[in-house]
Amino acid sequence: MRTGVRLGIDVGKARIGVARSDPHGMLATPVETVARGPGDVARIVAIARELEAVEVVVGLPLALSGNETASTQDAKDFARDLFTAVGVPVRMVDERLSTVSAGRALQASGRNTKKQRPVIDQVAAVIILQHALDFERSGGLTPGTLLDPDEGQ
Repeated sequence: MRTGVRLGIDVGKARIGVARSDPHGMLATPVETVARGPGDVARIVAIARELEAVEVVVGLPLALSGNETASTQDAKDFARDLFTAVGVPVRMVDERLSTVSAGRALQASGRNTKKQRPVIDQVAAVIILQHALDFERSGGLTPGTLLDPDEGQ
């Protein structure tokens, strides 16, 4: 298992959930929800630098069939912008049902999901990152796909 803090990112149209791992890559925890728009990449870069992140894991939204969705290219574009700004490896990992799982987890804990949308984004980022950490720990393989910054240019 590789060491170092990793960031998990759940890219949405209005908000971006951010999570982090511990330095040993065992546990993902929520960090914050960043408003989507001007300054969003800069804020995530600031978080990455503050935490001395060695890698960023961005959720790749896919349909249940595995096909790309309207949000897939948006997430790829955001990840590419983030890669250019942050200067550490960025991985894209399948995030199917992460937001649904986050909502269900909050409902199960008795929270009103409509009032907790920013929290859902953070929980979704935790789920994305934890899945990546567990995948690497269980099989020794790095999760997802390393972003190719030239793809789609």
